[in-house]
Amino acid sequence: SFYEELLSHGILKPLTAPIEGMVVKEGSCNYVAPQGISSVVKYYLKQSGADVFYEQHVTRISLQDGKWEVSRKMGPPEQFDIVILTMPVPQILQLQGDIVNIINESQKQQLESASYSSRYALGLFYEAGTRIDVPWAAQYITDNPCIRFISIDNKKRNIESPEIGPSVVVHTTVTFGSEHLDSDPAEVQQLILSYLERIVPSLPKPASIKCQKWRYSQVTKAVPNCLGQMILHTQPLLICGGDGFTRSNFDGCIDSAMSLAEAVKSHL
Repeated sequence: SFYEELLSHGILKPLTAPIEGMVVKEGSCNYVAPQGISSVVKYYLKQSGADVFYEQHVTRISLQDGKWEVSRKMGPPEQFDIVILTMPVPQILQLQGDIVNIINESQKQQLESASYSSRYALGLFYEAGTRIDVPWAAQYITDNPCIRFISIDNKKRNIESPEIGPSVVVHTTVTFGSEHLDSDPAEVQQLILSYLERIVPSLPKPASIKCQKWRYSQVTKAVPNCLGQMILHTQPLLICGGDGFTRSNFDGCIDSAMSLAEAVKSHL
């Protein structure tokens, strides 16, 4: 039903672009979000009718008069009846305040056993009308020490247009990501570009470049013995979930969201 709804609104479309080297699992179906994966999130936030406040860096969660007091880097603390945490699992364990003592020893061990891969993503952005002359929309690469995936993003999303400049997205290998996790970002960018030039020598010079470090890229080992969520405290409710409790794909996110929603509903 989730896919049907998103398809009917044009937020997802079936993937039709040629992807070289993609492993297709039997019976699976691949989709693309023409306006980017954030359009899926924005769609659900709009449906919810919630007021959303972005870029609030939560640092501390403590109990205060039967409510959760949540502190952030900027601005005063706020109080909530229910707190749901869906950030990467290691970041839950980095929070300060009463939450440190509320997470019991066995839960702490479960949470600590979750692991993630790290990688870099590089975006190359071009002026409108630039031609990128390759026969594929995206390509998985198996034998390169640096690059695992290259996508001509507008081609992959099937939204090529003379008004919009093309963009290229590059993902590094997991090994490269972990080896260069704390390297100078400018050096990492240069290194990825030099490997890219060898793979696609015909790439024109981009108008701008963005290099993004993805410390928690994909879940390699989910929190064990948890069906999509973990209740840390019942009254008031403090619960955590997300792909760290399932798996890193859209289905994993939906499974966790459904599980969280059921748990929260029974506490209302």
